[in-house]
Amino acid sequence: MLSLMETPLTLSLLVLNVLVSVYVLFIAPEAMQRLSLHPERVLRKGEWYRLLTSGFVHVSLAHLAFNMITLYFFGPVMERLMGSIRFGLLYVGSEMIAHVYSLWRHRNETGYSAVGASGAISGVVFSFILFFPFEKIYIFFIPVGIPALVFAFFYVAASMYGMRQEKMAGGGIAHDAHLAGALGGWLLTFLLEPRTLHVLLLHFR
Repeated sequence: MLSLMETPLTLSLLVLNVLVSVYVLFIAPEAMQRLSLHPERVLRKGEWYRLLTSGFVHVSLAHLAFNMITLYFFGPVMERLMGSIRFGLLYVGSEMIAHVYSLWRHRNETGYSAVGASGAISGVVFSFILFFPFEKIYIFFIPVGIPALVFAFFYVAASMYGMRQEKMAGGGIAHDAHLAGALGGWLLTFLLEPRTLHVLLLHFR
């Protein structure tokens, strides 16, 4: 495991997410509404900053912990591999893609709001999968590792199913942001790291 001191951007993102989320959860809960992604406020009031700020707010400590633990395990690897600048572009770019898609998908839902770094985290994880398609990924409470490409398949399938269920039932997890962030992570990785395709093909020789 790489030291976080060797990957300053990952460390900074972890600290920023924790500070902002804890501040909103325990000190200024009214800020949740000001920082979250509200399509109506973005499109009709021009509050575009919400596309970024919503990614640093979480609805609970469990939500925050799940995202930050994932970032802790995957972020240092990808930052060391890509360099801090390109890793930063991957993280922020995946978040923007996820939130822009959510914005478009829920553009007519006046009561919709969303928060969380899941879109960015999904992008980082899926970037990892391109470089290490057969590396084992361990999911909470499941003791057996899953090959990264198999994980990707089930993640996409579960997100698409979740989006369908969400459309019928309403509310819940922002599966659309997860899916868009993950696929955005793949696109950005190919753009930022052209060698990715060569690395991927080597795994299948």
